[in-house]
Amino acid sequence: MAKEIERKFLVDKTKWQAVSKGMLLSQGYLSATENTTVRVRTTADKGFLTIKGKTQGFSRDEYEYIIPLQDAQEMLTMCSDKLVTKYRYTEKHNDMLWEIDVFTDKNEGLIIAEIELTSEEQKFVLPDWVEKEVTGDIRYYNSFLAKTPFSTWE
Repeated sequence: MAKEIERKFLVDKTKWQAVSKGMLLSQGYLSATENTTVRVRTTADKGFLTIKGKTQGFSRDEYEYIIPLQDAQEMLTMCSDKLVTKYRYTEKHNDMLWEIDVFTDKNEGLIIAEIELTSEEQKFVLPDWVEKEVTGDIRYYNSFLAKTPFSTWE
């Protein structure tokens, strides 16, 4: 069984600058319930189908499969206008890999950094551009942002 152990943080836009080239991701949700999320994602040249279980603590089951890009693009049309687009940047900080998502379209203005861990107890050093932890706050789940974009928040 595949496990995702992840923590999420808001990024201070005034302190962070991209040090790598970003990759455009488009994703939509075929199903999003309290217990299971089914996501389709495209990059420039690949498609992915991902099934995630219910989050418990910082962990959840995750299964991800490469699928034909054409299939993924067609599945995205099933997601109607409830899509999330973002540029993903990766960078190392204290030997840990961080993924920084700069959201576009209806979620523009939102920047979230994620770090995947090997255990919930794993220690790591926060970069100075981290503003606030939002792990567990469902408003920052991509599946929530697809339905309730950041631009609509009060």
